[in-house]
Amino acid sequence: MSSNTAREKQPPHRKQIEELTPIFQFVQAVGKVTAGTILGITMLSSSVVAGGLVGLAVSFRNLPDVRVLRNYSPAQTSYVYDVNGTLLDSMHDEVNREVVDLNEISPQLKRAVIAIEDSNFYFHHGVNPTSVIRALLSNLEEGQTVEGGSTLTMQLVKNLFLTPERSFSRKVAEAVLALRLEQIFTKDQILEMYLNQVYWGHNTYGVETSSESYFNKRASELTLAESAMMSGLIQAPENYSPFVDYQVAKQRQAVVLDRMLRLQWITPEEADAARKQPIRLGQVTSFQQSKAPYITEAVVAELNDRFGSDAVLKGGMRVQTTVDLNLQRIAEETVRRGYQTIRRRGLRADQISLVAVDPRTHFVKAMVGGVDYDSSQYNRAIQAMRQPGSAFKPFVYYAAFASGKYSPDSTVNDSPVSYPDGYKSYSPQNYDGSFRGPMPIRAALEQSRNVPAIKLGQAIGISRVIEVCRILGISSPIEPVTSLPLGSVDLTPLEMAAAYATFASGGWQSETTVIVQVADTTGRVLLDNTPQPQLVLDPWAVAALNDVLQGVITRGTGTAARLNRPAAGKTGTTSSERDIWFVGYVPQLSVAVWIGNDDYRPLGVGATGGGYVAPIWKDFMDQALNGVPVERFRPMSDFPRP
Repeated sequence: MSSNTAREKQPPHRKQIEELTPIFQFVQAVGKVTAGTILGITMLSSSVVAGGLVGLAVSFRNLPDVRVLRNYSPAQTSYVYDVNGTLLDSMHDEVNREVVDLNEISPQLKRAVIAIEDSNFYFHHGVNPTSVIRALLSNLEEGQTVEGGSTLTMQLVKNLFLTPERSFSRKVAEAVLALRLEQIFTKDQILEMYLNQVYWGHNTYGVETSSESYFNKRASELTLAESAMMSGLIQAPENYSPFVDYQVAKQRQAVVLDRMLRLQWITPEEADAARKQPIRLGQVTSFQQSKAPYITEAVVAELNDRFGSDAVLKGGMRVQTTVDLNLQRIAEETVRRGYQTIRRRGLRADQISLVAVDPRTHFVKAMVGGVDYDSSQYNRAIQAMRQPGSAFKPFVYYAAFASGKYSPDSTVNDSPVSYPDGYKSYSPQNYDGSFRGPMPIRAALEQSRNVPAIKLGQAIGISRVIEVCRILGISSPIEPVTSLPLGSVDLTPLEMAAAYATFASGGWQSETTVIVQVADTTGRVLLDNTPQPQLVLDPWAVAALNDVLQGVITRGTGTAARLNRPAAGKTGTTSSERDIWFVGYVPQLSVAVWIGNDDYRPLGVGATGGGYVAPIWKDFMDQALNGVPVERFRPMSDFPRP
């Protein structure tokens, strides 16, 4: 037979194999050189290999520098907790991952992964030439990829540095980088990076997050049965996922156990027990809804302002919020129940918002931005700018008391008055259209008379009223108009609850926040919002206001908010009947409740804060204060009058 005929009889891929021979020689030679062993080879073959090494080194001189992994920090999921440590939400972009140390991973899982992916991991130097050649030959014979041949180190560099392109040049680049990586890092360091980097399916990356998802337990707690099932996912996570097809996952688990058994890494008894062990699955954890979505949104807004969105979504932050999940649940249920009640009573309102702030810390304890988050993600607690109506009046009365010219028993005249307003005059009216003549300031506020509030605002100066609002932490724009004392300004429920919280604390104030502390994955504190209270209001003037606002609840417009303890508060109703409020407090809790429509439709004739909102406020407070000791407000006699 001629040589040409013989060549025609060769397998169709032999020529490709012959062309790859120098590459195989290079990979094998580098592996041996890295090992530090020198085989008995001739001077001639050494020269050929050396020439090949130089040529390939030039070809791959632009490969990434693996030394950057010394400071490598993969994108990690950030977690949000309530004040007691209950997980509320996890935040990430396309990568849901939590990084753990190698000693925090079950030995069973480490053995199972190595067994099925690279059983010679601890014996090669990044490349296993025999496995690579065998895999390439098999793939060429079949005309498709049927065998991988990659070591764990090669898989790691592929995931970190290279594209998913399938080509021989990419494979060689993978091998070169793997050899470099093994020269810099220990085997345990490489295995730790691999287990934290690898994709396990359903948008979970890294062993810890995947273990929590598949089995609802930490990676350190995985059994042999769970480890074998999870290790079997690596080659095709969604195809082998027990969430997709449990029987297929069990078959793949058996493959891993058989491999471990052949390697004598487990006994037949252990393999048999693992096959029979019932597997309790968890649930897909990526992109789950927060347990308190309105809270999470407020947290993210505050974090984004301080750190930027990339740090929040990829930085692995551990965020402790100020919110008590139990109190949050009470608030949500109160809003749902209140909504059903007001609709039955015929009020044409679509939304309710509730915010609770602890006056002692100014920590937000609960926040409900609407009746149903699934229907509307708009967080009215922090985004809706609505007119507070008469709920604004306490800011005016505090300014009057703090001036030293007025006390709760001072007289103010509830009589007609007009003020210039551009080309026309402004003549304020009371809600019922009547005037009651001279009356104590106490009675004017308890009965929410409009004209006395306007007159006091003019007497002390609108600029002073605005100054008080700023001291109380209100940052929304405020126009110095004559009607400001009647609430002709747009504020958020959070601003109202926080401002009243400073009255409840006797004039002491810290920064209002939904975050207690933020730490990184190592425990280093990035943000500490430990309260630093400062006395910002005059104690006597606050005590005077608290005394009068208690009268609002006991005998004024807010009697529907009566509790079995001292409480202060104020109703709010806009003249257009588009917004109704009740904002009130005890020394331990300040709560604002707002009702209205997003499109500003009127709520209907007779819609008042005292009639519809105060009962909802009371419902929440009765539950929230259950078991909380009764505290009284300090009297005016405890402080010198300004």
